[in-house]
Amino acid sequence: MTGTGFTGATAVRFGAVAATTFSVVSDTLISAVTPAGTGSVRVTVTRPGGTSSQLVMYTYVTASVPVLASVVPASGPTAGGTAVTLTGTGLSGATTVRFGTTATAFTVVSGTQITAVAPPGTGTVQVTVTGPGGTSNALPYTYTVIPAPPVVSAVSPGQGPISGGNTVTLTGVNLAGATAVTFGATAAISFTVLSPTQITAVVPPGVAGPVGVTVTTAGGTSAPGTVYFYVTTPALTGADPGSGPVQGGNSVTLTGSGLAGTTAVTFGAAPAAFTVISDTELTAVAPASAPGSVQITVTTVGGTSNGVFYVYFTAPVLSSLTPDLGPVQGGNSVTLTGSGLAGTTAVTFGAAPAAFTVISDTQLAAQAPPGSAGPVGVTVTTPGGTSPALVYTRIPPPDI
Repeated sequence: MTGTGFTGATAVRFGAVAATTFSVVSDTLISAVTPAGTGSVRVTVTRPGGTSSQLVMYTYVTASVPVLASVVPASGPTAGGTAVTLTGTGLSGATTVRFGTTATAFTVVSGTQITAVAPPGTGTVQVTVTGPGGTSNALPYTYTVIPAPPVVSAVSPGQGPISGGNTVTLTGVNLAGATAVTFGATAAISFTVLSPTQITAVVPPGVAGPVGVTVTTAGGTSAPGTVYFYVTTPALTGADPGSGPVQGGNSVTLTGSGLAGTTAVTFGAAPAAFTVISDTELTAVAPASAPGSVQITVTTVGGTSNGVFYVYFTAPVLSSLTPDLGPVQGGNSVTLTGSGLAGTTAVTFGAAPAAFTVISDTQLAAQAPPGSAGPVGVTVTTPGGTSPALVYTRIPPPDI
């Protein structure tokens, strides 16, 4: 109340009823707590000098008690901070919002809606709104314990094919209740939570290169850092030499791409010992095999390569030389008969190479090289090996 001459006031009345309490702030200002009442009443101030005469009226209005209909959301973390929407009626004059016994900040949106910030708390508490008309009914709000965020520390194996479909094991902590496992931005085909520290997941298809692996639970999503590598399928372009003896043991150089992570080399169905030289080259020791062609393949974590042909040859055998003698100056044609001659790569008379023509797998024609008079061994070499020697004799010209 404002006016003059308030110093020394002994009473403040609302109608005939004294104020519950009052305080003289200054000679021109008094604050007072209104008593209960109805309708419009005259407000007066009394002091030893008399009672105020001005006609100052105060009107009592009927204020409805607020009513709550909903609290959304009805739960949140124990740390508080959740924005909660309260709906109901008679909310426009709200003066206090409490979660249990704790008052909190709020904003009156309308007579039917208030937004409030949940304070920290535990368990289930009752939410109420207080206004001029009183305190509302209570609705429950539950504080939930948010689990710690998951942590993924390792993925094993840490690489696999771009086609996906392989199963990996994720290890870490706080993995229980996982709702998602992702490789990069792609969800795992499926996953199984084995324990709070372990999950198995089926890898989705991807592109060559590294991706982050994450796990999501009610506690959040694991931090990036665990990496899985997609590996391209290896490809072979050649084998050198492309043939060899049935007993194996020879070294074969394989060329291609994606060979760095090779885990197996096979000749047909037979495994071979190998050494990786680079991502584009490796050497393998051909295993023994039956005669004929097989396909060589290379396997890495990215899958198994295409095949390149490799031919196994039996060692050649010579059965006859026709003729088996000739002049020391050479130049004469000699027919070699035997088996396994189709892949002939060399014909020698002693240590001297001879020109030759392969006629069939059982026959070839060679031009005897010149040499000293006397017998020499004739051999045939193929990828299958070198034949046992047959004797060819050079004859000197007659003396006249």
